[in-house]
Amino acid sequence: MATEHAAAAPTAGDYIAHHLTHFNSLGEKQSSIIDWSVVNYDTLFYSVGLGLLTVFVLWLAARKATSDVPGRFQSGVEMLIEMVADQAKGIIHSAESRRFVAPLALTVFVWIFFMNAMDLLPVDLLPRLWQAATHNPHATLRVVPTADLSATLGMSTGVLLLCLYYNIKIKGAAGWVHELFTAPFGSHPVLWPVNFLMQVIEFLAKTVSHGMRLFGNMYAGELVFMLIALMGGAWAVSTTGILLAIGHVLAGTAWAIFHILIILLQAFIFMMLTLVYIGQAHEGH
Repeated sequence: MATEHAAAAPTAGDYIAHHLTHFNSLGEKQSSIIDWSVVNYDTLFYSVGLGLLTVFVLWLAARKATSDVPGRFQSGVEMLIEMVADQAKGIIHSAESRRFVAPLALTVFVWIFFMNAMDLLPVDLLPRLWQAATHNPHATLRVVPTADLSATLGMSTGVLLLCLYYNIKIKGAAGWVHELFTAPFGSHPVLWPVNFLMQVIEFLAKTVSHGMRLFGNMYAGELVFMLIALMGGAWAVSTTGILLAIGHVLAGTAWAIFHILIILLQAFIFMMLTLVYIGQAHEGH
């Protein structure tokens, strides 16, 4: 019976493949990393839900703000606001633009931090609850929106649209079109196609790298947590499983502590690149 149970148990590859499958419009089938025809419902749910949580936290901070001695919550939010404001002031020199871009950068930082922090939950916690709620032991669910390329590229595309908006707002439509064809190599008509191609490549490269950087780091972190979770389940199928189970606790704790730094760093990098790219839209060649 034990042999039959072990044979029927999923392999490590099955476990990881199952945990990398979204709850999406394909049902229980696994989609490729890039599939524009698929809607990942879990990514939509968690990203929108955590976005609303971000708005609520920032609203609560504004509502409870006082000129008296601030509490820990207000002090933490004020430090964060000052940090973002200082970064925005050093990159975007237009005070009018900063009135929108600085709060945007703050929202982006907090939102991405919350989405990244979902990686700190136990790997099987929410998926198992989802399976119990749906009465389907094979139901799939991924809870880290930033480990989904469609989410991170969607955010970077939003930054691209803001860059295009500020290019037109600051330089005017005619001025921006002139820049597209005359920078970076000069205004000679022979160079217009080359200049335009270089500008398009620059916009595309910044957008793709902006989204891919966040996705790659969070996807890799998610995989590490899955591998550590496999160590914890090895006691059922291995004679040395108790040692792996202990290693699971130690490795999981160490990686979770280190991953907090990654979560904060990736949120900060995405926020800073947002400020840098929008700031570049204010500058002429």
